[in-house]
Amino acid sequence: MLKKSTAAFMIVAALLCGSLLTLGVTGYAHVFGQAAGEGIATVLQTTGLQDKESKKLGTALSLIESNYYETVDREKLIDGAVNGMMEALGDPYSNYMGKETAERFEESIEGSFSGIGAEVSSDNGKVVVVSPIKGSPAEKAGIQAKDVILSVNGESLEGLELNDAVAKIRGPKGSDATLKIQRTGTAEPLEFVITRDDVRLETVYATMEKDNIGVIEVTQFSQNTAKRFEEELTKLETQGMKGLVIDVRNDPGGVLPVVIEMAEQFVPAGKAIVQVEDKNKQREVSTSKGSSKKYPVVVLMNKGSASASEIMAGALQQSAGAKLIGEDSFGKGTVQTSFEEQLGDGSLLKITIAKWLTPDGTWIHGKGIKPDIAVAQPDYFSVAPINKSVTLQYNMNSTDVKSAQTMLDGLGYKPGRKDGYFDAGTKEAVKKFQSASKLKATGVIDAKTAEALELSLIKVIQDPANDNQRNKGIEEIRKEIKATASNK
Repeated sequence: MLKKSTAAFMIVAALLCGSLLTLGVTGYAHVFGQAAGEGIATVLQTTGLQDKESKKLGTALSLIESNYYETVDREKLIDGAVNGMMEALGDPYSNYMGKETAERFEESIEGSFSGIGAEVSSDNGKVVVVSPIKGSPAEKAGIQAKDVILSVNGESLEGLELNDAVAKIRGPKGSDATLKIQRTGTAEPLEFVITRDDVRLETVYATMEKDNIGVIEVTQFSQNTAKRFEEELTKLETQGMKGLVIDVRNDPGGVLPVVIEMAEQFVPAGKAIVQVEDKNKQREVSTSKGSSKKYPVVVLMNKGSASASEIMAGALQQSAGAKLIGEDSFGKGTVQTSFEEQLGDGSLLKITIAKWLTPDGTWIHGKGIKPDIAVAQPDYFSVAPINKSVTLQYNMNSTDVKSAQTMLDGLGYKPGRKDGYFDAGTKEAVKKFQSASKLKATGVIDAKTAEALELSLIKVIQDPANDNQRNKGIEEIRKEIKATASNK
């Protein structure tokens, strides 16, 4: 499910507003600081290529340069060899980045982005979205967690190395990226047109709701997120906050020390926040040096809540008594660190060095964390876009008709069905919508009507009143405040 500000059909919004953030391979650089980098660097120095292995690679390079029918780029071959090693690991979160990609990766950790705005990984040769980032053109266009990007501007991404795939998705600010997406539950690929842009990321948004209930949304755990979170939390507490909703929906993760620092503000001293297990099965438990809060806390999550978001959710649930509300999280239970200086040319290796476990020792990788209270969003939050090159009319049966019916129903124009068959009831609902939108009431959905449907539904989705998960979180806080008051 998507946040209140998203919908799977928001192509028009992306075209109007432009892109805000990156498509990137953002994640977990320097999660253990320099000490970890130095330790593994020592291993690299002592367990590098054996003579026969070095000879094999050198011979292959020499044979290619001597015999290939065209001039070869030696640097590209070396990069390809390193890429091949990373691909051979079979780990979508370990990869090699050339100099330019590495620079963008480091920028993303600092919270600055350019591109379409989605975290991606490579899984069996497929480019898979981990999560769109709040406010990005990818989110506005309706890209969802676990979408598979099939092609960009007609070029297939199947089998490409992640760096090459990302390079095709990136492009000049203001240019359009036409993505074909395969989504679970849809028979045919979906098409999204997304306008690229760049902007520095704000990762923390806070509001005070009725009855002094605070809501803090965290969109990513970047280097400055802990500081911003503490600032906004202090403001809410100063205003007399009685309970807090922490929203990490569609948050793809970030830097490990940052999420630990944030969790410490809620987890009592001495209690576990996260466990990290290395390749030798040795575990290091991060325990809190902070203190608990007197007010109740709930955490909102969904299938786009990954890694650091899941660490936050697990820590607050198991060690601070917070309730989790929404849907199952993404399920990324590994930790990466990046190595740049060791390579010496500006390129970078991002390597999975450990797995992380919740305070009680659960490894959530591939499974995610289940909410205490499962809450689904309205179906129109994740409706697929309408193909505007096809006119929809009476007696047609298609997935586009189904999308239109879902939109009409969400807008209050009850078509009577949402199965994709364009019957008389659907036609009447279209006419009513067209009349209300000052369009010619033909009962036929042309490109103009489809666009008007999408723009109208955007406003409905952006209204917090329609965000089931957020509303349930606030409702739970009210209940806990009331229960606490009655026990005094």
